[in-house]
Amino acid sequence: MLDKELVLSSAIAMVTSKLAGIQSEFDALHEALLSETKSSAGDKHETGRAMAQLEQEKLSRQLAETGKTLDGFRQIDPKKEFTQIAFGSLVKTNRGYFFVSVGIGQIKVKNASVFCITAGSPLGQKILNKSAGEVVQMNGPLTIEEIG
Repeated sequence: MLDKELVLSSAIAMVTSKLAGIQSEFDALHEALLSETKSSAGDKHETGRAMAQLEQEKLSRQLAETGKTLDGFRQIDPKKEFTQIAFGSLVKTNRGYFFVSVGIGQIKVKNASVFCITAGSPLGQKILNKSAGEVVQMNGPLTIEEIG
């Protein structure tokens, strides 16, 4: 079984890196907008500013969403052990590892693939409250081997 603390820290590092990249883009765009002087091109200049402001709004939404994702991971206590699958469980199955947390998809931890899924996802709903040894049907049988 993988170490849940390592899985959690890997997920947080990935989200933090993504957040830093978005923040960098946002800052660069903001700086470009502030340093831009009024052009004699008139309408063309205004169109360019409007497009940049739309991009800035999009990046602002991405920053907020990524921040919420990071907050979701920070709510998880990596030392908490589970006998039944719940939010914060690392689950080893016959088809790989699943981390019931925030849905960010696949991450790599020590050469293993771990799928970060939400409890509300189709798979999350099927395995929620299940115990080790139970089998659920999801595109074939999925055996829950260990819960951490």
